[in-house]
Amino acid sequence: MIIYEPVMLAIPLAEKIKDYILKTKEMPRVDELKEILRELNLKNLYLDRGFALYRSKHVFALLISFKEYITIDIISSSGDLSDAMEIMIYHDKTLDSYIVEIVPVNELEFEGNIGIEPVIIDAKTFELKSNPVLGHFEKGNGEVFLVIDESTYKKWEESNKTDHCPICGAKELTWHEKVAYCDSCGFGVKVVKE
Repeated sequence: MIIYEPVMLAIPLAEKIKDYILKTKEMPRVDELKEILRELNLKNLYLDRGFALYRSKHVFALLISFKEYITIDIISSSGDLSDAMEIMIYHDKTLDSYIVEIVPVNELEFEGNIGIEPVIIDAKTFELKSNPVLGHFEKGNGEVFLVIDESTYKKWEESNKTDHCPICGAKELTWHEKVAYCDSCGFGVKVVKE
């Protein structure tokens, strides 16, 4: 797994948070999120009540926790805010669902939802009510790919949005068997067996 820019941390982080909620049937607390950030090879720089700062070589992650609402701001280590991301984690009482949403700070560079759809998990049944396209990034043959598993691809296919890029939202994906390329953001998407 590689992380060169904020979106490359936001997508796998959202996936790990989704998996945590589905497995434990609860919203993660700050301690669990700190562990997830460590698993993604980020180092803790600062820690205080409800506030933590993490860093890797290329990104900073700022974890801010309120009672029922957690945000993780992800910023390039250069300080450039144009590609910054924010992950919002909360319990939506109207939908009675847990939501994990990736929001770009600069909406001009992103044409739709990152991950196609936000993560929506029913708070009673703990079933996934949305079809987010989440995975991790790898580099191969000089290109960077979002790597997703076959079950994620099948759900994505059912949504009839496989022409939408899960990274930038553009309707410019070109498929060649189990690999797609986006002309808008330059990333690829690769489907791998589970």
